[in-house]
Amino acid sequence: MQDGIHMSHVFHRSLTSDLPTVVGGRGNYLIDDSGRAYLDACGGAAVSCLGHDHPKVREAIKAQVDTLAFAHTGEFTNAPAEALADFIIERMPDGTGDGRVMYLGSGSEAMEAALKLARQYHLERGDSARTKIIARKPSYHGNTLGALATGGHAGRRAPFAPLLMDVSHIDAPYPYRQRGSAESEDDYALRLANLLEAEIHAQGAGNVMAFVAEPVIGASLGTQPAPQGYFARIREICDTHGVLFIADEVMCGMGRTGTLFALEQEGIAADITTTAKGLGAGYQPIAAVIAAQNVVTAIADGSGKLWNGHTYMSHAIATAGALAVQQVIEGENLLQNVKDRGTQLEAALRQTLGHYPHVGDIRGRGLFWTVELVANRETKATFPAGNLLAGRIQADAKARGLMVYGAQGCVDGINGDHVLLAPSYTSSAEEIDQIVTLLADTIDAVTGG
Repeated sequence: MQDGIHMSHVFHRSLTSDLPTVVGGRGNYLIDDSGRAYLDACGGAAVSCLGHDHPKVREAIKAQVDTLAFAHTGEFTNAPAEALADFIIERMPDGTGDGRVMYLGSGSEAMEAALKLARQYHLERGDSARTKIIARKPSYHGNTLGALATGGHAGRRAPFAPLLMDVSHIDAPYPYRQRGSAESEDDYALRLANLLEAEIHAQGAGNVMAFVAEPVIGASLGTQPAPQGYFARIREICDTHGVLFIADEVMCGMGRTGTLFALEQEGIAADITTTAKGLGAGYQPIAAVIAAQNVVTAIADGSGKLWNGHTYMSHAIATAGALAVQQVIEGENLLQNVKDRGTQLEAALRQTLGHYPHVGDIRGRGLFWTVELVANRETKATFPAGNLLAGRIQADAKARGLMVYGAQGCVDGINGDHVLLAPSYTSSAEEIDQIVTLLADTIDAVTGG
């Protein structure tokens, strides 16, 4: 012990807190070494979409361990990697074509690989001037340097700013603070989408490589969907100027918003899609980059080689676990439960918290919802960043046996507090009610009503 903290040789995220040791999972609950159960309403960061002990996923991983763990993908393929790719491509949004899937170990790796793939696409076509990336603020696309540079979250970027490549950012849709009182949704969608075209012209249309966006913004802004028509216009702008559209579905994809891919609900397809968290549900580390057929064709007609390789690509155990996860989601009709429980969660949040003096906005889709906290509902003024309100709410909820995802910086990367909920796709109606009740008690306690 040192200053009351158990000494550990693990480089934990905080060196000044004493973490409980988790020893097991039971359904949608995590169990620590004292026997205490925590209802997991966020899945860590929207990861554990099947809870923590699904027998079919466990069995699939165990069976693969007994068959094959690893063989280098420069020399071999393996059955689960091939089967998972077939499963994914068959269910991609219309407009993707056949396409191909690249497997990696994390969402950050997937974004790095997506950016490199976009660059390769243009080089294969002889378009070497295209090096510029346009993304949005606020946004978060991962923690590696390329992914962090692409993200538009000022607070997370600040310590590493001197190391980051130059990426330009446009405003992401945030109707709670941006949309005019007399502005229609269609007009607002068009105004925000047209920021991309203006930025393409500012960078030089022949210089822009890719536009990167989350179909439903995750941690940085808190489950913010786009206004209707926004992404249709984005797709049109990208096509007009020869810019690849990279959809970051690491957090919002694989069923989280009620469809396997969040972009399905926008009626368009991306050129490159990244996904991770709901792909493997936390049972194994895995992410994927999905290239539409137009991207694959450019490479096949050019060098015929992928200019990006990782040691653990297409790992047999990881892909076997992810395939089982996706088969469970489809076989148990869990996307319907996401829609049903999502409707229930929205209604319960609005009914219970909608009148709270410090609840400014409630937003989301499927089982992906956020409560934004404000100091003053009339002015939408934020709490002082130094109050660390989101972290205090997360800690209070945990003390009550509820796991939520608290985050700061939704307004400008520093100010603005929100609490994100991403319950398991297997959640029951009773669990959803319990989540809302415990969250309400927490917000009451931390904000004083």
